Amino acid sequence: MGGLLMNRRNFIRNIATGSVGISLGALPFELLANDDFVTISFLHTNDMHCHIEPFTGTNERYNGKGGIARISELAKNSRLENPNTLLFDAGDMFQGTPYFNYFKGDLMLDVMSAAGYDAGTIGNHEFDNGLSGILEPLPNAEFPLINSNYDFSDTILAGKFPRWKIFKRSGIKIGVYGLGIELKGLVSDNNIGNTIYTDPLKVAAEMETFLKKDQKCDLVVCLSHLGLRYRENIVSDLVLAGETSMTDLIIGGHTHSYLEEPIIQKNKIGKQVIVNQAWWGGLVIGKIDFVFERSRKRKKAIFANKINTLNET
Repeated sequence: MGGLLMNRRNFIRNIATGSVGISLGALPFELLANDDFVTISFLHTNDMHCHIEPFTGTNERYNGKGGIARISELAKNSRLENPNTLLFDAGDMFQGTPYFNYFKGDLMLDVMSAAGYDAGTIGNHEFDNGLSGILEPLPNAEFPLINSNYDFSDTILAGKFPRWKIFKRSGIKIGVYGLGIELKGLVSDNNIGNTIYTDPLKVAAEMETFLKKDQKCDLVVCLSHLGLRYRENIVSDLVLAGETSMTDLIIGGHTHSYLEEPIIQKNKIGKQVIVNQAWWGGLVIGKIDFVFERSRKRKKAIFANKINTLNET
């Protein structure tokens, strides 16, 4: 472990400079050359579980694949093609490899910052070392961790998580909110302390109205750690999609779902919502493009989903 500690700074530097190669592949940016249009690209991950380096082992499907170093290079190349690229994570960054056992959350937030993440949300495994296990590594995150439905006001995490964030790219306003899963039953009471869970459906209605109506956002995105779908009567991303009115994109996590392509679902007022999830551990990365007509701010979604790191060497 001494070697890990000594090389930590160099490792983070290599992540930032993209020293680990990955091929970006063909991307649908044909409209970028036309000044009448602007493309907003979303790259996203979920359930990274401290897979900083590629997987190792005898499983041919995983061995040498995944990890955040590949994502770093992919995001770098995507931004060269389209500066209007945002990199998001949908939670459960912590727990899963010896990096977490030794460095807790510090190293993961360091390398995600170096990789250029623009925002993330928190999952249930972020609570594995209690509230202090979240608070202590937070200064290493150079990007906001957005959560809208956990009330931390009576805990040491009070004021540490923005409920929303607005990004502006080439005249397009992107409003982002974050939803976390019910922690009771997943996390011990000692680890969540006085954290209060609020109904994500009510919070989503509040957040999307605020971002769309009050803040005049052109796109509204939810970073969700609710899970894609359940047989039980539990709020999931697909339930959320059907109960919202102004959310355009739900980027999900928690259930480690592998989707060949995004799910398109009608919302409460009959408009389309895009729901996507990117498996886990960086084995794949989700990608959604929205193309806007500048003059009328009309948008169209283009899917180049899952630039699949399983196929990279």
